[in-house]
Amino acid sequence: MAAAVAAPNPEPYPTPASKKGLQVQMVDDAIALGVKHAALNCSLQRFVDLAGKPDSIQFPFEGHDYFFLPGPVAQLDAEVKPLSDRGVVVSLILLNYEGSDEALNRIYLHPRYDREARTNHMSAFNVVTPDGIRYLRAEVAFLAQRYSDPAAPHGRVWNYIVSNEVNSHWWWNNMGHATAGEVASDYERAVRLVHDAVRTASDNARIFLSLEHHWTIRYSPATPDRSCPGRELLEDFARLARERGDFDWNIAYHPYPEDLGDPRFWNDKTAQPGEDTPRITFKNIEVLPRYLAAHTELLWQGHPRHVILSEQGFHCRDVPEGERDQAAAYCAAWWKIAHLDGIDAFILHRHVDHSQEGLNLGLWTHKPGSIATPDRHRQMYEVFRVADTPEWEKAFAFALPVIGIQRWEELLP
Repeated sequence: MAAAVAAPNPEPYPTPASKKGLQVQMVDDAIALGVKHAALNCSLQRFVDLAGKPDSIQFPFEGHDYFFLPGPVAQLDAEVKPLSDRGVVVSLILLNYEGSDEALNRIYLHPRYDREARTNHMSAFNVVTPDGIRYLRAEVAFLAQRYSDPAAPHGRVWNYIVSNEVNSHWWWNNMGHATAGEVASDYERAVRLVHDAVRTASDNARIFLSLEHHWTIRYSPATPDRSCPGRELLEDFARLARERGDFDWNIAYHPYPEDLGDPRFWNDKTAQPGEDTPRITFKNIEVLPRYLAAHTELLWQGHPRHVILSEQGFHCRDVPEGERDQAAAYCAAWWKIAHLDGIDAFILHRHVDHSQEGLNLGLWTHKPGSIATPDRHRQMYEVFRVADTPEWEKAFAFALPVIGIQRWEELLP
């Protein structure tokens, strides 16, 4: 069956009722929680059928036929559609995992991908070889056209986040040992390619870079050819984009606490008020939109780039006050982001604890012996549920003495 190709959808970007979001594992629960933004991981290799089976979805694009497996596509539809039908702004996080099919690996993995890295088996996108370029462009165009149909038979996607935490590239965007300049150059090509492919389907969907919280320092103990400061990567990327013809890119940031094992971000020492701060966490998150607005070379058509917080969470420590502190951290972060201009969404990670992550970030615990099977709600679940409702103030009150403040306004700069 062939997928239809239509003109780009001119519908304007939606205006959600609040910034509350979640990386969704259980769609029904996310809807019950009242999320207005949802992020879904989207591993691109899993959709592709190189053999062109009769029941696969045929997608003619720029002189070639591509085929996508109906099962994985239907699974993604089943996540996107019920969320977007309820007005949730859906973001796809486009990921490039090493797979078991070597033919697909040859197309999708970056030629410099280090298979001995033993990190997260996630490659930079292959924007080097002709096959890598055309398959990435075609697959993103397929997804964008499927999820930009004005009738929304499969749901709507508005945001496309390209890769993950690229300033820690050895772990999340592997192209082997590489300098910041080399990473920025290939990443700019990938983001531009995604942008152009999405524009075949939607005039106003948004494309995002992904950066983690190291701003003027790099992830430690990484060496200069394994990670770089986020600000350096961003400035290199922006310069290359201008040189090659600027386009509408935006930023998906991850302002985790300074210590991922301690949710009490208000104590962060390396989150300073100036734009040369070592890290940007929730304590000083205002630095990011202020920086983007202050540097004219970073503007797009005279306006600052859009910012979403697409992945960050708060670890529940194994101490008596663990759930209390986790919930208090969400209260503080939510209140601050809700009252801060320049940030469009706060998408919490995670929905359910993941046993292989090494952190307990979930609104739910996981069942003992499972990887991420939900068990019970944590205290954070309820404050998350009411965060953007009239019930918030009463539910959040416990957190004020935990944080050490008397009024929520003390959190603002």
